[in-house]
Amino acid sequence: MSTRLTARLLPLLAAALPPAQAGPAPGAGTGPLATVAHLKDYQAVEFRRYTIKDGQRRDFARYFESWFPEAFEQLGAIAFGQFFEEGHANGFTWLRGFHTIQDRAIVNAAFYYGPLWREHRETLNALIDDSDNVLLLTPLTPGRGVPVLPAMDPVREEQGAQGVAVAQLFAVQPGQVEAFAHQAETTFAAYGEAGLREAGVLVTLDVANNFPQLPVRSDGPYLLWLGLAPDRPSLDTYFTALAQQAAQSLQAGGLLRGPPELIVLDPAPRSRLRWLAD
Repeated sequence: MSTRLTARLLPLLAAALPPAQAGPAPGAGTGPLATVAHLKDYQAVEFRRYTIKDGQRRDFARYFESWFPEAFEQLGAIAFGQFFEEGHANGFTWLRGFHTIQDRAIVNAAFYYGPLWREHRETLNALIDDSDNVLLLTPLTPGRGVPVLPAMDPVREEQGAQGVAVAQLFAVQPGQVEAFAHQAETTFAAYGEAGLREAGVLVTLDVANNFPQLPVRSDGPYLLWLGLAPDRPSLDTYFTALAQQAAQSLQAGGLLRGPPELIVLDPAPRSRLRWLAD
């Protein structure tokens, strides 16, 4: 990175970093969620669906999980979770959050012009066929953002992240996001009654792409519902048929541009977003 670019970025990075605060004493709080209580309020979310080269998806995930999640966290962003997309042998999906849309530009500049990405970019880029299928989203309401779960514990969770995630993507008619969200609430409540845990309801963040080095889709608006199930049998038994029926019913309401897409996601070994027993 040039000296001139560095000089321009430094004030932005300084503004993005939170002021030093006297946090709780080590060991304060109880339970695993206490350790991530400070990781909240991510208002700009990237839903990133990559296509990896044939046979390389597991290798890509190992590289990604070894080098990048903590780097994002240290810069003020978060990798909510990363997944293998079922029915798409080369599909690798992950979600990244930023506190504000302004932070997206600042953090991405720090990362992609920084030393870690410079060291590993050739390795990762060589495994990617496409990385442009990206939705820029925001929580439907303040309480419907993606939760930050505790990092996967490599000692106590030796088998890696458990459970299965599901995303239902709705292409909404322009100007009808609020009306459709209201219409869909009964469906989302039924998903909860079927045993799924809601993990976020997100809608298109209708702003200009402020880090154009990373393309985002402009064919919205969309609404994305995220959920978690303990395992695939539970998903098949209690959710899949319900989701198909709901998709037909919601599409008949006239507020969608096409049939909803159902995306089943198996957590990669270190995914934060996973099924936790408690």
